[in-house]
Amino acid sequence: MKTRWYKDAVIYQIYPRSFCDSNGDGIGDLQGIISKLDYIKSLGVDAVWLSPIYKSPNDDNGYDISDYRDIQEDFGTLDDFKELVKGLHDRGLKLIMDLVVNHTSDEHMWFKESRKSKDNPYRDYYFWRKGKSDKKPPNNWMSNFVGPAWEYDKTTDEYYLHLFSKKQPDLNWDNPKVRQEVIDICNYWFELGVDGFRCDVITYISKEKGLPDGSFKEFFSSMPLLGFTHYCMGPNYHKYIHELNLHAFSKYDTMTVGEASGITYKDAFESIDENVQELDSVFTFEHVSADMILQVFPKKLNFVKFKKILTHWQELPKTSQPTMFLENHDQPRSWPRFVNYCWDNKEKAAKMLLVAMQMQRGTPYIYEGQEIGMTNVNFKVEDYKDILTTNVFKKVGNNKLLMKFAQKVFLKRARDHARTPMQWDDTKNAGFTSGEPWMMVNPNYTEVNVKQSEKDPNSILNFYKKFLAFRKGKDVIISGDYIPYYEKNKKLFVYNRKLKDKAYFVICNFVNKDVKFKLPKDMKFASAKVAISNYEDGEIGALESRIIKPFEATVYEVQY
Repeated sequence: MKTRWYKDAVIYQIYPRSFCDSNGDGIGDLQGIISKLDYIKSLGVDAVWLSPIYKSPNDDNGYDISDYRDIQEDFGTLDDFKELVKGLHDRGLKLIMDLVVNHTSDEHMWFKESRKSKDNPYRDYYFWRKGKSDKKPPNNWMSNFVGPAWEYDKTTDEYYLHLFSKKQPDLNWDNPKVRQEVIDICNYWFELGVDGFRCDVITYISKEKGLPDGSFKEFFSSMPLLGFTHYCMGPNYHKYIHELNLHAFSKYDTMTVGEASGITYKDAFESIDENVQELDSVFTFEHVSADMILQVFPKKLNFVKFKKILTHWQELPKTSQPTMFLENHDQPRSWPRFVNYCWDNKEKAAKMLLVAMQMQRGTPYIYEGQEIGMTNVNFKVEDYKDILTTNVFKKVGNNKLLMKFAQKVFLKRARDHARTPMQWDDTKNAGFTSGEPWMMVNPNYTEVNVKQSEKDPNSILNFYKKFLAFRKGKDVIISGDYIPYYEKNKKLFVYNRKLKDKAYFVICNFVNKDVKFKLPKDMKFASAKVAISNYEDGEIGALESRIIKPFEATVYEVQY
């Protein structure tokens, strides 16, 4: 019978290529992960999510899959994978895999067959169309990776659709054979011991019939791409996900989370509520867009908006599970993104962000290196590896003004910032590899690394361990009500988690200076004591009226 184990789970994301290299080729691998399982267990997390490890030509670092049933040679073998599963399960940890099924690689057997002829049995696995009479693509849709979303193939004189790289052709989910292939893939990995999936760009799987042109009004929508409204949350999305749940997800004790561009708190219920039998949860990008214009251009964090969005997700029914994250493989590092630059008080800020997010109801995610305070990198143009970043540079390279602007944007928002090798110690290459790393190591690894953090009782890492142990198994955090306070305050994030006669009152200061605080008048209680804080007890005043210290995060245990 399927349980809801993920409601009291913290999930640790690993980007395998950058986590730990066991053989000196400069690329992280499965044996490298296996060597660090005791470290992962020591954090107090409950599951590991791996970014893709399937066979792939790596045009998009594994998100272009050429074989869904085998392991990329750089990472190891199926035997290594089975050893990893056993190692995790022996330690009481679960494994979440990436499910990338909006598209395949153009080197997948299905697509290689599909492009051979118009009557090939695999032709309808993808979207093939004749171009317009003036030798233009079938419609004006844009790729998420810059340029048209169509690629001409001279073999059959037709175009194929790719919402990402031209080496990532979109699957046609309207074909029932494609949907059965996906079901079979899921069940294959479940039988090998996988405990769930993170479903990549899953909201793109259903395209509007006829593939109509996009409107230029879309440039002013949440995702400024021509065609976006015709493929995001398309007409059959719910039908197809329910079918996948019925024939795969629900047959095992799994957890599923969707990368869900297009789903907001307003319509989340119909996608993740337990009663609709689709996904268990989704990643929303609303809160991490509170410091961006049109999800592209960086700006100062709109803190009031940030809190408001998080509050809306907390207001969903208890049968709808939110997720909490600030970092992942597609997002830059959270410090200093959400707190401005504060080198003198970085550790307090990083600890505060942890408390602010993870005292809420939902399933928290921690990205590799977040627990030691890894930061963005001062990249030069030639240092970037990500296809999105390099495509933009190629596009604007001859325009000095645009090139300078692009560099400024990517120094804050490039996905590459999250993909630098994990910083294990202060030896060469941060202990990640004995060879030449596939991507540059952040130069601050001599100061920011696991070995040093483990020795320091006041480190970010040790606070993570302390806090995760604190939140584990507490019903108030798992299912208590969420009551926000000071919602318009531009410095403090204040809320109460209440269940029956017990509560945790949370105060987090997002600025690097003292802030006056007075307890709301409607907050009546019998007693309150500090449960956990990133400051020493002697530095914390009584709850009723006090000064909140720079980047302070304090949780009071309250009895009514």
